[in-house]
Amino acid sequence: MSLRIFVDLVAPPDTLQLLREGTTGHKLVFPLKPAASVLSKGGPDPQFATVDVAFGQPDTQAVSGASRLRWIHVSSAGITRYDTPTFRALAQARNLAVSNSSSVYAEPCALHVLSFMLAQARMLPAALKSRVANGAPDWQALRHACVPLGGQTVLILGYGAIGKRLVELLRPFDMKIMAFRRKPRGDEGVPVIGETQLPRQLGAADHVINILPESPGTRHFFGAARFAAIKPGAVFYNIGRGATVEQDALAQALHSGQLRAAWLDVADPEPLPEDHPLWAEPNCFITPHIAGGHLDEAMSLVRHFLENLERFVHDRPLKDRVM
Repeated sequence: MSLRIFVDLVAPPDTLQLLREGTTGHKLVFPLKPAASVLSKGGPDPQFATVDVAFGQPDTQAVSGASRLRWIHVSSAGITRYDTPTFRALAQARNLAVSNSSSVYAEPCALHVLSFMLAQARMLPAALKSRVANGAPDWQALRHACVPLGGQTVLILGYGAIGKRLVELLRPFDMKIMAFRRKPRGDEGVPVIGETQLPRQLGAADHVINILPESPGTRHFFGAARFAAIKPGAVFYNIGRGATVEQDALAQALHSGQLRAAWLDVADPEPLPEDHPLWAEPNCFITPHIAGGHLDEAMSLVRHFLENLERFVHDRPLKDRVM
């Protein structure tokens, strides 16, 4: 079976060579104007109507007009632009398979959260800036502000591949871990709570980790009410999507002291305007949406796609299938 595969992925020559070798017997179709990154959506392309498979971030309007298309492999863990009732109905009606790249990003994203947590536990931002003398009051205050992770409670919202890997990384720290999931599967390996239990558990958690995807049901999931429900002095982390958090409410929760700190890899919009209140909060730390980044990222994406291509050709279950 020879397939026409649309590839909208920014990649170096050695990665493209691996892709060509791994798709021998199929026809690769590259866009006239490639996407800028794995997070950028592709634009309309006249060739798209002729393909069977799409790898990258295809335009949703183009998908609706591509009657030959049978499978989309998204080059990111997030599927925001496809996670709509309209697109899901289209995929179901046309028996269109959709998979993402969660497996590629689980390790780096989980490591990013762990790095945030360790930096907070050891007060690294303040410590790295400090030049106080041994024994000085500020030195004593800095030492006593460090809080060990052992025995603390972690609540993970959005429990997929990233959350699962994060739990594995946190096991040695002897923390109490629970997850929030609207539809528990039973294989999470940690206690799972639902919507009705969420307010109580927010009030018990020392670390609230947001890995929620963006969808109509999660937009501004964390607003003033949920921040008020969080345990005073807890730390908030977001590596999911910026739109799941109401930024002004987060700034107020930090400013009032309700939150001890916030560590963010995502925001809405990205980057935040220079005059946004979050930049002025001394206990808010923001990285520029790099949690999934890692050495040879494009190579990892291609290997994942090629493994799934083999599965698709032989009619086996796709890894990271989301539709």
